[in-house]
Formats: sequence, structure tokens, C-alpha cells
Amino acid sequence: MTTIDKNPENFNQNKSNIKIGINNISDQWFKAKIDRKILKELSKRSDWPGWRHVITYFVSLSCLGLLCAYFWGNFWFIFFYLAYCTLWGGADAIWHECGHRTAFKTRKLNDFFYYIASFLNNFEPVRWRWSHSLHHSYTASVDPHDFEVDESIFSKYSIFTFIVRFIPGYYFLILHKSLHLEIIKHALGKETKVMKECIPKEKKSICILSSRIFVILWLSIIIFSLYIGSLLPIMLFLVPKFFISLNVLWGLTQHMCLKKDTKDHRESTRSVRLNPIFSFIYWKMEYHIEHHMFPMVPSYNLPKLHEIIKDQLPKPQSLFEAYKEIIPAIIKKSKDPEYFIPVKLPNL
Repeated sequence: MTTIDKNPENFNQNKSNIKIGINNISDQWFKAKIDRKILKELSKRSDWPGWRHVITYFVSLSCLGLLCAYFWGNFWFIFFYLAYCTLWGGADAIWHECGHRTAFKTRKLNDFFYYIASFLNNFEPVRWRWSHSLHHSYTASVDPHDFEVDESIFSKYSIFTFIVRFIPGYYFLILHKSLHLEIIKHALGKETKVMKECIPKEKKSICILSSRIFVILWLSIIIFSLYIGSLLPIMLFLVPKFFISLNVLWGLTQHMCLKKDTKDHRESTRSVRLNPIFSFIYWKMEYHIEHHMFPMVPSYNLPKLHEIIKDQLPKPQSLFEAYKEIIPAIIKKSKDPEYFIPVKLPNL
């Protein structure tokens, strides 16, 4: 069993007594060679890219939300709503970047937008800060268990159950496995597996309190909708998380069907190429191998980092190329759960 110290950026594995941090991956892991001065420069944080992204994101989301309200009850509502839900899913990128505290210079700004994006994502902030720290410290690890690759590496799919995930509204069908249910369990004080294995004892009460705040906010939106006699607030603030099919499209490529229990991110993680619109929503996180190797580098500097170390990494795939290998791998994995896609590594 792994114990976790009081700093979510440090995880202490008893067996080896090796500390591995979210921004300080152990020397045991393969790292691309890069000049320290260049890495230090790339790791510098700036408020401007962070403000540019969140302002563009929230203004765009607000405009789509207003269009949804304007066309409420009209046929055109469907198109604007699907666009709204897709962009809503982009809050995941803000949650992620601010969770690493690399979006802005100051901790306060990062944490402020981290909490907002956490609500949009239905990511209870205490649970996810700790589980994501573990995800970076022990990527695709069985023990300690990396909860964030359960669906992409540890789960056994049929090709049918994989494809239906991309249908808007699919997540309504798996409410029993949803983050909503996990938050409700935490709000009721029930200790889930992820709480038991990821969150330190002294932080669990904060997780429970935070979960209760989430439930209160959900109920407030529902009560307000009933009060005004319209489903629109529910549609705008509660339902979108269930309709993020496009975000699932590129998000699943991060680790899907790759190798578990490896100390080389090139074998457990995948970088892809996205068009400028998708890349904005994803906030450059398509450079995912680069991010796992050097999580202290802000996402807006990942393209520069990629150009410097690309000869040491597998070539980024297009989404088509990624799924061209993922889909056959899922079929093989349905018969052999231990199967993974072998990655051809560069000869260094």
C-alpha cells in the first residue's frame, strides 16, 4: 500500500522510499535530453497566455449560451447547444492547466480558475488534485493504482461499448459509474476506493465538504429551474458534461491501449496532431508525451518543447492515425486484457 505525504506534489512509495513529484518525475523514468537553461526558460510562467485563454474561452462559452437561450424551443437550438456542450468540455483543459499551476504566475489565479473549471467538469477539486498528482507520479501504474487511466488502459472494452461512448448523451446511460455518483457518495461521507487510496486522512474532510458544496449547487440549479418553470438552467449548467463527445475523441487518445507499468512515457502516453480549433479547446495538451515528461512546462510552451525533443519521441499521430491503431487494439484487448500497442521508439 502506498502512503501519501501532506504535499500533493509529493508521493512517497514505502517499498522504495523514492519521492516522486508531479513536477519532479523520478530519475528512474526516461526523460528526453534537453539543455537545462532551455528547459528553465520553457518552464517560465506568464499571466498573459492564461488570461488570453480563459477570457477567450469564457466569452465564447457565454456567447454560445446566450444563443442557446435565444433559440430555446427552436430547431436551431440543437446546433448551438451541441457547440456549447463541446466548448463546455474545454473547461477540462483549464482545470488541468490550473491544477498544475502553470496557467498563471500566481497560485491564487491558478487556484481560482481551477475551482471554477472543477465545477464545470464535475471534478471535485480535492479528489482530483490528489488523483492527478498520482497519475503523474505513477502513470499507468497498477500499484499504486493510476485511477485516471482506468478507462483507457485497465478497462476491458468490446468494440461496441467503445464506439457508443462517442454518442452525445451516452453518459446518461452510465450514471451508476459517473462522477456525479462519486461526488454524492463523498458528500454522504462514504469512503470510495479513490478516496481511500489517493487522499490523505487529514484531507478527506475537505473532500467531503467540497462534495457537499457541489451537491448544493446542483440542487440550487434544479430548484431555480423549477421556480422559473424552465429547463433551460439545467440544460445550460448541469447537462453539458454528458455531451462532450468531441472532447472524448481526443482525450481518449492520451493513453488508450498503451503499455501499463512502464517507466517510459513514450510507451504509456500518446501525442497527437489537432487542428487549431481543437488545439485551443484542448489548450495544446495534444503534446501529451511532452507534458508527462516535463509537467512543469506550461501548455502554451509545449509546441516549442516538442520541436526541441521531437527526435527522441514517437512521431505525433493524427486523430485518424491514432484510432486506426486503437480500434484494432480494442478488439484484441477484448480477448486478451494484457494486450497493449507496442510503440516503436526512436534509435537514440
